[in-house]
Amino acid sequence: MTQTDFTAPAELYLGRDPQTAFAQGAKRFRTAAQAIRFAVEEAAPVSLHGALLQVGDRAYRKNELTNLYRSAEFPLPRKN
Repeated sequence: MTQTDFTAPAELYLGRDPQTAFAQGAKRFRTAAQAIRFAVEEAAPVSLHGALLQVGDRAYRKNELTNLYRSAEFPLPRKN
């Protein structure tokens, strides 16, 4: 996996599919780590189907988001 800057600002798109996610617009976060934690812990599970996290010029989809959340490098406390 490519090195991810968990401290960089991020935009998170959520929706049941990519079209819905983009139509609803981005939720902005101060850090990618906060966006990832929100997506995995707080967002409705169905909204992850079309999820996209934009961090700089890198985009992450649903499976990549959950892998980042579970990675040893993830800097925030996890819910479980």
